[in-house]
Amino acid sequence: MSQLLEQLRKVVGEGNVVTGQAVHADYTHDETLTAAPVVPLALVLPGSTDEVSEVLTLAAEQRVPVVARGSGTGLSGAAVPRADGILLAFDRMRRIREIDTENQIAVVEPGVTLEQLDAELAPLGLIYPVSPGEQSGSLGGNVATNAGGMRAVRYGVTRHHVLGLEVVLADGRVLRTGGKFVKCSSGYDLTQLLIGSEGTLAVTTEVTVKLQPRFTQSSTVLAPFADLAQVAEAVPHIVHSGVDPSILEYVDVLVMAGITQAAGLDLGIPDDVKARTLAYLVVVLEGMEADRVDEDVQRLGTLLDQLGAIDVYVLPSTSGAQLIAARERAFFVGKAAGCDDLIDAVLPRASIPDYLARLAVLATEHGALVTGCGHIGDGNVHVTVFQPDDERRHALMHAAFELAVSSGGAISGEHGIGTAKLPYFLEMQDPVAVDLMRAIKQVFDPSGILGPERVLGVPLVGDGHGGRPA
Repeated sequence: MSQLLEQLRKVVGEGNVVTGQAVHADYTHDETLTAAPVVPLALVLPGSTDEVSEVLTLAAEQRVPVVARGSGTGLSGAAVPRADGILLAFDRMRRIREIDTENQIAVVEPGVTLEQLDAELAPLGLIYPVSPGEQSGSLGGNVATNAGGMRAVRYGVTRHHVLGLEVVLADGRVLRTGGKFVKCSSGYDLTQLLIGSEGTLAVTTEVTVKLQPRFTQSSTVLAPFADLAQVAEAVPHIVHSGVDPSILEYVDVLVMAGITQAAGLDLGIPDDVKARTLAYLVVVLEGMEADRVDEDVQRLGTLLDQLGAIDVYVLPSTSGAQLIAARERAFFVGKAAGCDDLIDAVLPRASIPDYLARLAVLATEHGALVTGCGHIGDGNVHVTVFQPDDERRHALMHAAFELAVSSGGAISGEHGIGTAKLPYFLEMQDPVAVDLMRAIKQVFDPSGILGPERVLGVPLVGDGHGGRPA
């Protein structure tokens, strides 16, 4: 290994290969609640695509596993390193290479954060609208997990905004896909194949994303409901009404109490209304003209009243922004409260009321407390699970994922599979699909060095499994 470390230092520079106790604790984990921290054989900080290519060439020659890491904000364990491998982190690749205002395109390196890109786009009246809830998240990480977030109801998820990629394959070759054009019917769409592959097919070194005009007017509407079923039943009516919300979220009373308390936020909801409320609907409407937004707010208020809302509140602009910011911190509020796991299921919108009702029964059967919020506009529910007993929690998680799949949904809507959800995914996913995915993995990464044992359970060749999928 000393020879490998010396070779790595020649590629990226002496100070950009870190080992042992010098590896900062932040690099030993992501935000997954159930994954133990791991110190990698080497933390490697490349500064260019050429350096990434050389690192992967060395890794392929010596069969050393490589895990790619963006900002470490993931929730599935995909960025947790291996003790015998290289952790490839992109702290030094944070350049915005181009902002093309004529084509409304940005070209960025993988370490560029959402916050960094937004600061550059704001003065230009443009926005990259994918907002997965953590602005310190990197574009490379977003591509890896096909990140979504609260604005997906209007704008879609990462794959709807990525036009092209530059990636380095497992053997060190550099591949470019897509470009500044917005449509293509020339062969297989490798860009879309790579998005969401969690670093198991290639390592991203550049991302080309399309941008949108930045709205100048915004209004946040808060509607308390007596039960969650009413909230879910209201959603399709709102979507079909033509008001085109940018954010459409549900928040149960426990989560609302937690996030507002953590943020020191008083929304002015009367106590008698709080006493009758079990869930809230949060709707953000945006546009270029204040009159149009106000008109849509009025239409929405009338509709919510007809749909059974206890009341309808149009929040002051400051409070509205603070509520959205508090909602984005819901995971960290739950983590501080001691939650033990997360459910990130996605379902057909019409299935959500039944799913959540049956999930509550499952939680009781397994002695757990569950609280929730989510992007109800696109069917993505986030449930925080409090059950410290591993065996009982795993049984609940299994039942919850099984229920999601049987309801026409999927195990993960936006967090990914990583290592945390791998056993559930392999059991419940169509085996034909898993075999096909593993065949694709074999073509891209025949030695299995990229992200072994995550997403598909494919190990590093010779890693105790004879080179065959686990």
